[in-house]
Amino acid sequence: MSTEIISTRIFPVSRERLFTAFSDPRQLEQWWGPKGFTNTFVEFHFHPGGDWKFTMHGPDGKGYANHSVFAEIVNDERIVYDHMTPRFRMTITLADAEGGTRMTWCMGFPSAEICERFKPICIPANEENFDRLAAFLV
Repeated sequence: MSTEIISTRIFPVSRERLFTAFSDPRQLEQWWGPKGFTNTFVEFHFHPGGDWKFTMHGPDGKGYANHSVFAEIVNDERIVYDHMTPRFRMTITLADAEGGTRMTWCMGFPSAEICERFKPICIPANEENFDRLAAFLV
């Protein structure tokens, strides 16, 4: 069993445009999360060691507090952050691809058991998140 969930998609924009959609909190707040979710950002310090604190508001009316800490940022190439609860490391990579930019999300969990528990939630949620990003970029 794997400890990783990997999601990838090619977007018809440059690496720079995708990076900005994530690094600019005003843009990120508009597309982040699965279908039907909205966000309220409390902190967004986009540098290694910086906090990202926000609430995702679900279509069920509930608020879901999130806290992550940025670990590594390479402009137009890679964003790495540690999500605090549940604990996982997200590595977002951007690479040139025919037709645009390939964005890959690798969610690394502390154990295969935890990873397996989150797959049914994260795999479709990541695709919905990519759908929202694609709609935002047009």
